[in-house]
Amino acid sequence: MHTLYRLTPLALAALAATAFAQQPAPSDGADMQALIAQLEQLKANYAQEVRRLRELDMQVQAMQARLSGRAGPGATPAEPLAPAAASAVPPSSEGYASSAAEAQQAKQEARRSVDDVKQQQAALFSRRFTIENGLTYARYDRKQLTLNGFLALDAIFLGNIAIENVESDSLTYNLAARWGVSPNLTLNMDVPYLARRTVYQKGGAGGAAAAIAQEETNGSGIGDVSLSANYRLFAESGWRPETVLTGGVTAPTGRAPYGLDWKVIERDDDDYIRFAVPQEQPTGNGVWQANLGVSMVKTADPAILFANAGYIHSFPRGFSDIDSNPDTVNPGDVKLGGSVYFGAGVAFAFNERTSLSISFSDKISTRASTRFKGGEWVKVIGSDANAASLNLGVTYALNQHTTLVTLLGIGLTPDAPDFTLAFKVPYML
Repeated sequence: MHTLYRLTPLALAALAATAFAQQPAPSDGADMQALIAQLEQLKANYAQEVRRLRELDMQVQAMQARLSGRAGPGATPAEPLAPAAASAVPPSSEGYASSAAEAQQAKQEARRSVDDVKQQQAALFSRRFTIENGLTYARYDRKQLTLNGFLALDAIFLGNIAIENVESDSLTYNLAARWGVSPNLTLNMDVPYLARRTVYQKGGAGGAAAAIAQEETNGSGIGDVSLSANYRLFAESGWRPETVLTGGVTAPTGRAPYGLDWKVIERDDDDYIRFAVPQEQPTGNGVWQANLGVSMVKTADPAILFANAGYIHSFPRGFSDIDSNPDTVNPGDVKLGGSVYFGAGVAFAFNERTSLSISFSDKISTRASTRFKGGEWVKVIGSDANAASLNLGVTYALNQHTTLVTLLGIGLTPDAPDFTLAFKVPYML
């Protein structure tokens, strides 16, 4: 039986020195140069064998990871490297897998950024339970010119000119929970808490065009709680994207914008209210809503394409007072207009931790309707809206279970907030 001995660089140098000592002293350096060349050749061959051992180790570990994922409990894993070969391989910190477990972990980390994008755009069905804390700031600023009079001779305006300006800042803390009931079904619950500050400015105070009246109101409290479910219709396969159906309902748990107490800032001599503001800001829509939508996600390494569309239906609801005049009380019903929303975007997974996304979203709402008690439905002029935004987002995996998500939304239409800034931290179990 032949025995294979492993030669180290130190042993090779010792052999070369012994061979040199056994030879007679040359008169010139020719023999010395020949021995040095042989020594360098042996070193080069040894380094090449070590690199080859490393490559074989990486291939074996990758094959072990694949076999462990496909084989059953009774399958026999691939044999590990021989002790001599294993001892020639540096630790795993050199940048390759030194065990099947590390190879499998590297494979999972390679999809982490993709999973984070799916978690934000649709649902991540591979996680059993997720708790998400979010904080969103929104800025809204809208100016409106009001003319109360008539145009004489098609050129001269006779009457009052007033400039109205509404500036609103809102801060929303959102606590969300996602529960993976099955590999294709996820249940969600979102509980928001809002703090709002709104400044009303109105020109023409006291009948003077240059005079401006200003009043600030605040409001805080729980918002409208929503419950929803995500069902995966199709998993991603070939050209077909992952398709998820979403359905949910929103309860009017927040403070409704109807029947609020008003603060009168200015009255005319005939008791006409020129300027009035609500004493407290609302925190909800005040009506029940149901939504149905679909979202799609397709990976095209390193890009991730996503799109969504849906419809929100609002149910009529009665209130004790729906009149905007602080001096009167008129009960009636309110029915918000239906809303269609859609959006699309692309995300890029830079590495296993970080991804950058850019998207467009739009929400188009039809006019709302009101009906006083015993009357007919009347559409509210100016209650329709088109809120479009350009969104930029970055996700970064803090660790195996926690991700930091940052979102910046830029309003593209007057009905959309000027900008929104959101931070979310999902913790996945």
